[in-house]
Amino acid sequence: MSSSSPTRRRVYLMRHGTVDHFLADGTPLRPDRARLSVAGAREAEAAGALFAACGVRFDRVVTSGLPRAVQTAQQVLRACGAALPVEDEPALEEIRGGRPADLAPDMVDLAFLGGFLPGENVEAQRFLGGESVGELLDRVLPSFGTWLARDDWRTLLMVLHSAVNRALLSTALVGERAFFGGMDQQLGCINVLDVGRSLAPRGCATVRAINLAPSAWLKAPWRCTTMDQLLAHYEPATA
Repeated sequence: MSSSSPTRRRVYLMRHGTVDHFLADGTPLRPDRARLSVAGAREAEAAGALFAACGVRFDRVVTSGLPRAVQTAQQVLRACGAALPVEDEPALEEIRGGRPADLAPDMVDLAFLGGFLPGENVEAQRFLGGESVGELLDRVLPSFGTWLARDDWRTLLMVLHSAVNRALLSTALVGERAFFGGMDQQLGCINVLDVGRSLAPRGCATVRAINLAPSAWLKAPWRCTTMDQLLAHYEPATA
């Protein structure tokens, strides 16, 4: 390879593992306090074991700072035998929902299940009446761009969230602001990107893999999304 050829770096972009959103008595936890379940820890361990088996070595490890993301990253690092600090990037927190209790009863199903539907103006769609897709892109893309502009890493592990990952992957695929709501992100999954200095076409972003789930390669146990599951808990509580 010529010394003048562009050199791509590798980003392993994970979603956090399965989370306990409710206490044993059914009381919901605040999203910013939800922590990994036993199943979530196993998913993170499976990812770490895969990284170790493939000889992957990280230079930096970044999370949103939310407990479920931090715990996943720590579990991955333990499983692959890496001793690295976990750095927080709050701008990469999950899309921020409103209060389901404030929704009109006839809007609950759409709010839970229709927040990421394709449409003419995807950016205007709001998650549970809270943050819009456009507002998510406004904070996530510059933050990710700052990490791409840095020269202190060659292999980066980022443990983030479903909507955040969709925003980053969608933009990488088309080279401009985009959000593919139907791009599933399995809990504990791994996405693989090779990047230059930006997500734009001249930045040489290449998506190598999407939604690899080491704990369940064929996704066989899952036919529901996280929002399906949350709605199933929410409806009995409000009946």
